[in-house]
Amino acid sequence: MKQSMPLWIAAHGLALAGLVANPAHAQKFDGLAATPQMGWNSWNTFACDINEKLIRDTADAMVKNGLKDAGYVYVNIDDCWHGKRDDKGVIHPDPERFPSGMKALADYVHGRGLKLGIYSDAGATTCGGKPGSRGHEYQDAITYAEWGIDYIKYDWCDTKGLNSAGAYTTMRDAIRSAGRPMLFSICEWGDTRPWDWARDVGHSWRTTGDIYPCWDCEFSQGSFSAWGVTRILDKQAGLRQHAGPGHWNDMDMLVVGKGLTDDEDKSHFSAWAMLASPLILGNDVRSMPASTHRIVTNAGAIAINQDPLGVSAWRFLKTGEVEYWAKPLANDEWALMVLNRGAQAAPVSFDWGAYHINDDLSKRTADFKHKRYAWTDAWSGKTGDTTRKLEAKVPSHGVVLLRLKAKT
Repeated sequence: MKQSMPLWIAAHGLALAGLVANPAHAQKFDGLAATPQMGWNSWNTFACDINEKLIRDTADAMVKNGLKDAGYVYVNIDDCWHGKRDDKGVIHPDPERFPSGMKALADYVHGRGLKLGIYSDAGATTCGGKPGSRGHEYQDAITYAEWGIDYIKYDWCDTKGLNSAGAYTTMRDAIRSAGRPMLFSICEWGDTRPWDWARDVGHSWRTTGDIYPCWDCEFSQGSFSAWGVTRILDKQAGLRQHAGPGHWNDMDMLVVGKGLTDDEDKSHFSAWAMLASPLILGNDVRSMPASTHRIVTNAGAIAINQDPLGVSAWRFLKTGEVEYWAKPLANDEWALMVLNRGAQAAPVSFDWGAYHINDDLSKRTADFKHKRYAWTDAWSGKTGDTTRKLEAKVPSHGVVLLRLKAKT
């Protein structure tokens, strides 16, 4: 049915021709997510129990406890911030939960040197039953830009009859038309293989359903399942070639500090670092224990994740329950992860000289027989080099995470 020009176009002072005539609107914003984005999201701990005080206090905590200095810059509000649309269709935040409004909240977060993210959905309603952006894409993008939003997580609930590539492309174009660079995080759970179509649409895309804070499990929630750490890791097989600077495979938010053991948390964080997934914390950063803080601020693991080469790791060897993963880094360096999936500690004796690691994707080679590398373990701080076997006892569900640098 043909409709007249929506009231919101006039309300925002925009000409309809300007939205469709400029070819620049058909591009996502470049220069965002050159390395995987780092930040925090409200959902995994707070779900719909959110308000502006929580967001302000979280921003304050991220500055005070060193998360900002470690690289975590996005403070992302997930579902349930929404109030109602007004008579022009403009969305407003819940007036009881966010009485100061989103513009004031964004100003506060920006004043802390951080960035504010927000959540919407391609459907008519969000996963929490709040107003989605279907039919309001350009309107909402303009509203978010006016508020000063820096990041949009865009979900996939209530989307019957929609084409995912088309729906996300519409929102990409809406963000571009709004004129403010906003990182676009695609969250359709990997159902329609976004890695095949989303490179020029979003800055990251979910590759699986939601994560669940367990090591190796499937948690059924009726019509869908959430997955443990190793289940999500396994689902990344064959996807590394699709990721790179500005377009990342998103293995979902981190559950570090949400019930796993310390060894499992280290392995979880290491795997996300090695596979160049966004690092989005999901714990309560206002009151995390020192053990969790040490993991999520580990400089060595973060540097591996944030390596500018932007190449994801792959598993090159499996011996029983022990797996060996390699990741090429910039400046002819490498990262190596030894992951013990088993229920018992596993002795490791890795003969470097027996392996010649070749990566067809990055065209990088590590010939340990003819080239010597010095290594440092990101977790233990131990050092060594490849002239001697790597001897270690890896705890159950534990990890060794090495950074290798060629020696002349």
